[in-house]
Amino acid sequence: MSKVAAVLKVMPESPEIDLDDLQESLSDSLPEGAKINGTDTEEVAFGLTALLTTVIVPDDSGGTEAVEEAFSNVEDVESVSVEEVGRL
Repeated sequence: MSKVAAVLKVMPESPEIDLDDLQESLSDSLPEGAKINGTDTEEVAFGLTALLTTVIVPDDSGGTEAVEEAFSNVEDVESVSVEEVGRL
């Protein structure tokens, strides 16, 4: 079974959001079989910083849709977008 690696850009609702707490909430929201392989940050504008989260999911799980939905439902998340996708 192959796996898919995806970089998801998670935008917080405001610059005041604690990114460490947000990262923990994202990790807690992951569907079964998915795991976070790393997180980076990207300065966006006006003090707003996005989280670039690399997620590994099984290829048979239907791609990144379940993770995107889980991340979108986390409190303090404004939006989630897929930046990169590749197979491992």
